[in-house]
Amino acid sequence: MKLAVLREALESERRVALVPESVKKLTAAGFSITVESGCGTTAFFSDEAYAAAGAVVSPDPAKILAEADMLIKVGVPGWSGGGRDEVGMMHEGQMLLASLMPARNPGLMKALAGRKVTAFSTDAIPRTTRAQAMDTLSSMANIAGYKGVLLGAVELARYCPMFMTAAGTIFPAKVFVIGAGVAGLQAIATARRLGAQVFATDVRPEVKEQIESVGAKYVGIELKQSAAAGGGYAKELSAEDKARQSQMLAEQCAISDMVVTTALIGGVFAPKLISGDIVRKMRPGSVIVDLAAEGGGNCELSKPGSTIVENGVKVVAPLNLPSSMPADASTLWSRNMLNFLMAFWKDKKFNLDMNDEIIKGAAITHGGEILHAKTKEAIAAAGG
Repeated sequence: MKLAVLREALESERRVALVPESVKKLTAAGFSITVESGCGTTAFFSDEAYAAAGAVVSPDPAKILAEADMLIKVGVPGWSGGGRDEVGMMHEGQMLLASLMPARNPGLMKALAGRKVTAFSTDAIPRTTRAQAMDTLSSMANIAGYKGVLLGAVELARYCPMFMTAAGTIFPAKVFVIGAGVAGLQAIATARRLGAQVFATDVRPEVKEQIESVGAKYVGIELKQSAAAGGGYAKELSAEDKARQSQMLAEQCAISDMVVTTALIGGVFAPKLISGDIVRKMRPGSVIVDLAAEGGGNCELSKPGSTIVENGVKVVAPLNLPSSMPADASTLWSRNMLNFLMAFWKDKKFNLDMNDEIIKGAAITHGGEILHAKTKEAIAAAGG
């Protein structure tokens, strides 16, 4: 089976889908791999390292795609919407493995279906025990939680830890983390390592023990209806629970120096949890780090990709934080890809079993059709 790795379509993307470590293991297992020259440069992996690992290095993306059975990427492929048209270079029956965020990119999904490409989206892989080692959402969220707190510490107008000095004692900053998924738990752990006093909440009360296990104090409300949606995801709250949660968030934000938000519905949609009024009641010099900016942001005032100041409060809404740590992020991503590929590799062939729960869950397009229910809904909503 021939795998292709190209440079990422977005100029801001510094990760690469496969690193030499994984290339070596895949070639040993019987895969043939061709990488586009320079594909790993921004993540500090040289063409020479790929060649030494057993890959063919080529400067011609069209030729690479023409000969490949599967294209491996981090983000969406380039298409006719702008830049290099990688989708236009793909051929019928070819496979694609990447984070496609299909509900956010319905036009691209239609284009892939039109080319009769079998497209797998890593963010749609079921969050099951068997699929844990393939879970790019978790591996990248871990980085985002870590880096997000560091960004907040840089922007904060005070120390994170307690300092005892000749001029007196500086007490630790209060950090409030909203959402206790992978990113939230890593944010808690990082803030604790920096010496902050950490509080955290989640609409899923069953994560209280996890919050406390990494050093935060749990704060929350007793819900009238369960907010657990399965697979580690949360669902939207009832109107009554939303009102009670909003009051709790307002009170906690008002006494916090740093607020880190990580809440996503179904892993995609960011509910608006922090209103402009809540921000304006926070102490000047405090910081909000909105790690849900990719999904629109948890803060009403967030401008994804930018930092704004409201009444002395900084609202930081970074995009694609994993790309800011490209070496480790690429290594983790590449291991996720390796585990996906090897799970279906038997007798030197990739077993495309459309009845397998992982393949079935991750497959967005196949045989000219869109299979993914939420993508179909997004296309219908967009008038397609």
